Amino acid sequence: MSTTAQQLAKIKVIPVIAIDRAEDIIPLGKALAENGLPAAEITFRSDAAVEAIRLLREAQPDMLIGAGTVLNREQAIAAKEAGATFVVSPGFNPNTVKACQELGIDIVPGVNNPSAVEAAIEMGITTLKFFPAEASGGINMVKSLLGPYTQIQFMPTGGVNTKNIKDYLAIDRVFACGGTWMVDKKMINEGRWDEIGKLAREAADLVA
Repeated sequence: MSTTAQQLAKIKVIPVIAIDRAEDIIPLGKALAENGLPAAEITFRSDAAVEAIRLLREAQPDMLIGAGTVLNREQAIAAKEAGATFVVSPGFNPNTVKACQELGIDIVPGVNNPSAVEAAIEMGITTLKFFPAEASGGINMVKSLLGPYTQIQFMPTGGVNTKNIKDYLAIDRVFACGGTWMVDKKMINEGRWDEIGKLAREAADLVA
């Protein structure tokens, strides 16, 4: 298991964040860190992502900060320079994986089928994101893929929620799950930090 996976495994629930205003990451990060979720996957789904990573790294230097939805070398470089310590991608792109390996930043690429798993193994990547989890067959598919590939471990993301996360985490070699319910974009845009903190605490307690 990679160093990143070991760190993620201690937290178990990884907030997957889409943010419109970079400055919102400071109170958001505080709400997460103070309520048992000192991790964030800030997705490259908006132009604010790079600045948000930089601001969060300054405000919460001990937080585990990753960049999500990284699709190419340029985004991987930007993520690392901003302070991300790992990269997550929705699919398996050999060029992006190679770029991260050359940059010396851990990548957790997305897979949901045997061919993608084997492509990852071929490049020395065994810490994988199972995405989109529920749409790709959920828990049954995770178990089916883990069976023949004994060297891999998964972080299911996509459709993971309070009702199914414990079932995912109960599977051997599922080391963490990505979730969005505690960092809903509407709540972020409305500055509902107390509510986000409450949901973060509930999530942390749920998987403790």
